[in-house]
Amino acid sequence: MNHPIDIAQQLLAIEQLVGADWYLPRNRNPLSEPTPAPGARAAGAAAAMAAAPQRRPLAPPPPPEPVEIPAELSPEGKASALAALNNDEVSSCAKCVLCQTRTQTVFGEGDPNADLVFVGEAPGADEDEQGKPFVGKGGQLLTKMITAMGLSREEVFIVNTLKCRPPGNRDPKRDELEACWSILTRQLQIIRPKVIVTLGNPSTRSLLQTQAGITKLRGTWQTLPDHAPGLGGTKVMPTFHPSFVTRCYTAEVRGQAWSDLQMVMEELGLKTPTPKKE
Repeated sequence: MNHPIDIAQQLLAIEQLVGADWYLPRNRNPLSEPTPAPGARAAGAAAAMAAAPQRRPLAPPPPPEPVEIPAELSPEGKASALAALNNDEVSSCAKCVLCQTRTQTVFGEGDPNADLVFVGEAPGADEDEQGKPFVGKGGQLLTKMITAMGLSREEVFIVNTLKCRPPGNRDPKRDELEACWSILTRQLQIIRPKVIVTLGNPSTRSLLQTQAGITKLRGTWQTLPDHAPGLGGTKVMPTFHPSFVTRCYTAEVRGQAWSDLQMVMEELGLKTPTPKKE
């Protein structure tokens, strides 16, 4: 087990590297905070969770018809297969009503040969405008989280369960999840990642076929069901959605998210990056 001083030095080194403190206590006020009463810290975290918008449970969509995709695609073959899927099906998709209100589809982006895939819920306004996943406020935090892991957005793959923005960023509907389900599973079949990180409840419940919430599942390794050939058994780490972390920006929530990512780093053999010398 690492010594507490070593851990503190490691966290400070990451802060210097990414120029952000998402995983450290946010307080930078020179005035010290009042000492919390016994049990107040846990109560404060619980209050933050309770104050967050509550989403109703949504039944996962049924598994799609299996699609055979070669397991040994080259990196170039994966890139070509993803591009064909986007151009032939996603960009012109009209399977649900979201095609009537979207600006453009958001297929996903990153390394087609990535070992790590992040799966979110649905595009927001910024994503709908730019056609890229996770570029808004939550996306900026996700980028910092990826950087703190010693990676870049170009070295992972980032997708959403939905490829079109629901109006007003409302919850996805069942028929919308069903319309995009086969696209998501084929993306994963093509990439064949070693680890999938699900961000928030909708992607976690859909991919794991469960009604359990993110607060129960986060921080524990899960196994992807056999949705399609080649996917069964893939390791899944559920964690909080970056947008939730930005809303409930407590030391406890940030610490839990960082702990989840550290488990992913250990699984992939990633080392904490060393800050560059100025």
